[in-house]
Amino acid sequence: MIELDGARVCVTGGARGIGRATAAELAERGATVWIGDRDLAAAQETAEALGVHAHHLDVTDEASFRDFLGAASADGPIDMLVNNAGIQLMGRFVDQDLGALQRELAINLGAVLTGTHLALPAMLLRRRGHIVNVSSMAGKITTPGIATYSASKFGVVAFSRALRAELAGTGVTVTTIMPAATRTDLTSGVLLRLQPTLEPETVAAAIADSAAHGRGEVTVPRYLAPIGLLEELIPAPLMWQLKRFVGGADYGAYDPAQRQAYLDRTGPS
Repeated sequence: MIELDGARVCVTGGARGIGRATAAELAERGATVWIGDRDLAAAQETAEALGVHAHHLDVTDEASFRDFLGAASADGPIDMLVNNAGIQLMGRFVDQDLGALQRELAINLGAVLTGTHLALPAMLLRRRGHIVNVSSMAGKITTPGIATYSASKFGVVAFSRALRAELAGTGVTVTTIMPAATRTDLTSGVLLRLQPTLEPETVAAAIADSAAHGRGEVTVPRYLAPIGLLEELIPAPLMWQLKRFVGGADYGAYDPAQRQAYLDRTGPS
């Protein structure tokens, strides 16, 4: 377990949304926080506002990730890594650009592997460290309209479970955070209808709390923990009707105009 007061923590995708809220929460609890983001100007603005450190980070580039972790550990070892960076593309799978979908996987899943692989050796040597992998409730139950996003978040859950077993007894812990839909740019223009929604500060608190308890998987809110069983136990036709009831007849519907600014910002540079 990690005492946050005085700990050195790295947060990917830290300029906005859940990443920014997490940096604020960690700093409030006394941690020295480094945020990494592809948008360095936004990261620097966030860092100045919160009293944390900012560094450019392209999570799909191993060298960039090494530079980020190297800068953060220049004055002391990294105690905690929050793999938070992620994007979400929407629409029918067959209609989407294949290159964009592969990039979505690289950011949401590949970068979690990269960051963890780079941070782990030093943690294992010290027998101390905590890794938080931010997944989603889409990593517990599939969602039409975001097939690749669901796949990436299921992958984060599976990777974290396997890694957690490997690390048992090493002093290094791994927590997977699975939030419901959160009010950030990622969900801009999305028709959420009856789905539970969260503020990023709620997710940030769960991330920070995990340093103390080290539990393997945390759903936010906690009452959604059993929902992954529904897809396994309920017959598929009935499950599809339930999803349509929750999400509407056009499940995964969104307003393209409202999402355009988000897509322009998160697309390839």
